[in-house]
Amino acid sequence: MTAVLGGRPEGVSTLHFAMDEADGIDTRQRLVVIGNGMAGARVVEEVLERGGGEQFAITVFGEEPHGNYNRIMLSHVLAGEEHEDDIVLNSHDWYADNGVVLRAGVRVVRIDTHAKVVHAADGTTTPYDQLVIATGSRSFVPPMTGLYSGEDQLLPGVFGFRTIDDTRAMLAAAAEHDKAVVVGGGLLGLEAARALQGHGLAVEVVHAGTHLMNQQLGAEAGAILAKSVEALGIVVHLATRTTEVIGPDRVRGVVLADGRAIDADMLVLAAGIRPVTEVALMSGIEVERGVVVDDQLRTDDPDVYAVGECAQHRGELYGLVAPVWEQAKVLADLLTGTDPTAEYHGSRTATKLKVAGVDVATMGISKPERDSDEFLVISEPKRGVHLSVVVRDDKLIGATLLGDTRKVAYLTQAFDRGTPLPEERIKLLVDLSDGAAEVGVAELPHDSQVCNCNGVTKGDICGAVAGGCGSVGSVMDTTRAGKGCGSCKGLVKQIVEWAADGDVVEDPTASWYVPGIPMAKPELMAAIREQGLLSPSAVFAALAPGGAEDAKSKMGLTSLLRMIWGKDAVQENDAKFINDRVHGNIQRDGTFSVVPQIKGGVTTPAQLRKIADVAEKYEVPMVKITGGQRIDLLGVRKEDLPAMWNDLGMPSGYAYGKSFRTVKTCVGSDFCRFGLGDSTQLGIDLETRFQGIESPAKMKMAVVGCPRNCAEAYVKDVGVVAVGNGKWEVYVGGAAGASIRKGDLLATVDSPEAVMELSGRFMQYYRENANWLERTYDFVPRIGLERIKQILLEDSEGICAELDANMQQSIDAYTDPWGQDGKAPATPGQFRTSLPLVELPLVPVR
Repeated sequence: MTAVLGGRPEGVSTLHFAMDEADGIDTRQRLVVIGNGMAGARVVEEVLERGGGEQFAITVFGEEPHGNYNRIMLSHVLAGEEHEDDIVLNSHDWYADNGVVLRAGVRVVRIDTHAKVVHAADGTTTPYDQLVIATGSRSFVPPMTGLYSGEDQLLPGVFGFRTIDDTRAMLAAAAEHDKAVVVGGGLLGLEAARALQGHGLAVEVVHAGTHLMNQQLGAEAGAILAKSVEALGIVVHLATRTTEVIGPDRVRGVVLADGRAIDADMLVLAAGIRPVTEVALMSGIEVERGVVVDDQLRTDDPDVYAVGECAQHRGELYGLVAPVWEQAKVLADLLTGTDPTAEYHGSRTATKLKVAGVDVATMGISKPERDSDEFLVISEPKRGVHLSVVVRDDKLIGATLLGDTRKVAYLTQAFDRGTPLPEERIKLLVDLSDGAAEVGVAELPHDSQVCNCNGVTKGDICGAVAGGCGSVGSVMDTTRAGKGCGSCKGLVKQIVEWAADGDVVEDPTASWYVPGIPMAKPELMAAIREQGLLSPSAVFAALAPGGAEDAKSKMGLTSLLRMIWGKDAVQENDAKFINDRVHGNIQRDGTFSVVPQIKGGVTTPAQLRKIADVAEKYEVPMVKITGGQRIDLLGVRKEDLPAMWNDLGMPSGYAYGKSFRTVKTCVGSDFCRFGLGDSTQLGIDLETRFQGIESPAKMKMAVVGCPRNCAEAYVKDVGVVAVGNGKWEVYVGGAAGASIRKGDLLATVDSPEAVMELSGRFMQYYRENANWLERTYDFVPRIGLERIKQILLEDSEGICAELDANMQQSIDAYTDPWGQDGKAPATPGQFRTSLPLVELPLVPVR
């Protein structure tokens, strides 16, 4: 617990900070949660919803440096269907706003249950009154020869698939390699395979089971799924395993048990999960397969609880999110005293997913277990459909739907609630509504569960509509339906439309630029200009409902205000991302990355010597050449940043934040025999002009001296290509990351000066009209290339001069953050070390 005598910690609200007024001692009980995944964070949410902020001083430990995110959606991030920002459930600011101390990036090594103290790897100790273990699980690493490069480090090119950092590493590798092998033919493995295939890789899946998804599907359904997966171009190897990784410097391939070798650049391990129980085991808490808990989720120590994938209840371990939510509710009831008799009696699991593009829903058992069980199967291998149900004593105890999940809502209701089944069992699998989806929704009982992840029923959704929620988005926010895996969103929409009798309004927040201000971007910008609002706090005071500040809106407003007002905008440090506050890119271990500016990738021996000297002086663990032709100094301690910048004497390369990043160039006409234009000098000039300007999302440029595209200009936010005779093509809206898109040709111009003007004009138009965090590769298709051409080339709206002037204002406002700003911390503690965090254990007054 972090405590400050005589006051409250910075960022902790008065509402959630109960103190003894006489001596300034926090009198609340100390609740410590080990694990900041979906289980641990959900417990904290449920405790706060029950008023637990008044009862408990809450500290959460998380091994990852991030806030809490939706781990279920990582496969969507890997596939490029979601951005990692979109799967954040609780940001760092959320913890501060709710008075919760988040120890992100800090691993707990031991619990002293006698002294009731938690020991962390950074040497700190934290006392507790009640403790929750929510350490989750990790990827299972099958035994293979050559898997490690030494000191328990996986060979380069080998990836687990469990965290956002795993996903980032896989995305980076996918951009550079051609072939991947995925070990594991379960849900996660197939999702990883499909996602990597979407990035252009040839993918092969190796599965030890006799059929895919053998934990959820029977043999016949698994065989049909395998055919569907192979039809996508993914090679499947069943009933075998990988025994050796071919190296030795990095992954070159794998060897199977039968001696076959498969070439590969990447190896993804998705062969299941194992509970993380080391902390409990080392602390003397009972562990079998998981941390053993009773019906009140207590371990064998009465003040220590366990929830989530690490908890073993009545011999069962659960790897799905719905049981986690149920456990969190029970535990919050017990901790807060809301229901001292609350108990968890286990979960009946039902899932609906899309696996490698194929709809799959499973519940209960997949095949009969008794002679008296009824087993009905409809199988259409050619169509990729397999449907089955298992009935026992007139109750549905299992169902499998592959390739056709139209009956999932009805079957889930029968499975969860035990509703009477039709005498003609075939009706369980054929459409009861004769194709009318609305009738099917109408037939669902009110207590039928729609969102398995969050336990939301049809009645809950209808109640939200009756209570005034007029849009699908507002219903989802109110009920949490669709906020887990997202597979029920279609059904939620149908129910909302049915409950509202078709009178569904468009979600009003969809057009808001930031969630805390009920205005679209043009309206918001006009109000800011009209009222002269120079800071985020001023915007909230004037434009937010009730003047309430919203943490999720602050960063977007800061960027917008800098664009509107330039150097006149008032900087507020708490309204910036951590990267922007300290002008560096935070890494997974809490250290930072420093990237000096190297314009156009062109450097000098003196610069290189200076970078080398600084790297040695500050004991930088890694020096890396980046994809943007710069040098990255990784692992820099926070407190060393200002001195390092001073010693470098080089401007920031802006490898962080939502801003203009860099211009990548090829050699161009000076040295290359194919060069048609001086791309190097033009790239340097472009970066000099636009360095550091804020934007709704990051922007990258490249300039190439000929269409051979050595610097990848066709896949940048703005790309410039020399085509000969002094002419240059300007492309916009390209992408080469999680999404891949060739840029659209905006225009062909006849001079470097015209390139500078048109590039700046496009970027300013994007800055003024894009949504917050919307990349140019989404913005250009949304607005339409033809319309953008009319506006920027023909001045159809008469705003070109204004765009040019506004861009010039931003350019004039530029200051190097490593120079003037970096030498004068915004607050005394801006660059104070956060590793380790020092705590002051206080004995509460009883």
